[in-house]
Amino acid sequence: MHSTSGPLASYGEQYAAGFRAGLDYATDGTGEVDGRPVEVTEADDAGDPAKAVAAATDLIGQGYQVIAGSTPSGVALQVAPLAEQNEVLFVSGPAATDAITGVNDFTFRSGRQTCQDVLTAGSIIGDPAGRSVIVFAQDSAFGQANVQAVTAVLGGQGAQVSPILVPAGATDLTPFARQAVDAAPDLLFVAWAGTNATQMWQSLQQQGAFDASTVVTGLDIRPTYPIFGEAAGQIQFLSHFFPGAADNEAYQALEAGLAEQGAEVDLFTNDGFVAAQMIVHALQEGGDDTTAMVEALEGWTFTGPKGESTVRAEDHALLQPMFTTRLVPEGDGLAPQLVETLPPDAVAPPVAPVQ
Repeated sequence: MHSTSGPLASYGEQYAAGFRAGLDYATDGTGEVDGRPVEVTEADDAGDPAKAVAAATDLIGQGYQVIAGSTPSGVALQVAPLAEQNEVLFVSGPAATDAITGVNDFTFRSGRQTCQDVLTAGSIIGDPAGRSVIVFAQDSAFGQANVQAVTAVLGGQGAQVSPILVPAGATDLTPFARQAVDAAPDLLFVAWAGTNATQMWQSLQQQGAFDASTVVTGLDIRPTYPIFGEAAGQIQFLSHFFPGAADNEAYQALEAGLAEQGAEVDLFTNDGFVAAQMIVHALQEGGDDTTAMVEALEGWTFTGPKGESTVRAEDHALLQPMFTTRLVPEGDGLAPQLVETLPPDAVAPPVAPVQ
């Protein structure tokens, strides 16, 4: 159950393509577990929690034992309680909210969580203690959530965190960029999800933000690379996954499986691939017993396209490598270039005991 329509449909499409490649890999091309075919049905959450709950309720009523996906965090937070109430396995997808970790015994995740993003960003400036950090974001739920996460994670490590929240309807971004430059923080963490992202980056560049501070933001999907414009080479990116992030058997299987579908490796193809790996393992070990599936996943270590990952038994956090990268010219466009791979323990979120 993922977004095939709505604002995050491109994320959902990547997830589904990765899932198909991962299922083929995890079942050695058979699509079966212990001689039984894995029947996969796709449902659209449209990025709408109410539609997601209706779809999940219908699927559970039909007897489906495993639900995977949930593109936005709002969907994941509404579906997780259904999984617990009905004792079905729920493997959340791209949804990054930290609240999914530890939410209940039946909920897992195949992607990263916000805390891992923030810890990756923090690694770029070293020890955060005594450092100044500004979160530059729109005054929206997304922007405020990033302020909260950076304050909790880097502020908790001794950094001084301040927000610059830009009204969503602002047309002149120069005053806000000037404010960030005048503050000259050690780290300027940009969390921007608006349609005027190109204008925002131009404003920061024109005001000299890249000379005043280390500027970090998250690397999004391939089609967004051009929005950074001339500023691209001056930004340091934290990344969950990108083309060329790793090179192992699982990554090669992902790349090949996507090519067969006419698709390419991108940010959320990993999440789908890993979800399939997790579900196949749960079915191999647990059969028709959901509790046994849960027990099989808790503490499980495996190699996904990113590298070695572990499902932490205490709260079902997915401990995984994270990356820092830069965008460099390639042909007529830009391509990510790996700077550093951070091991899972370096970006492990605090334990959140299962509720």
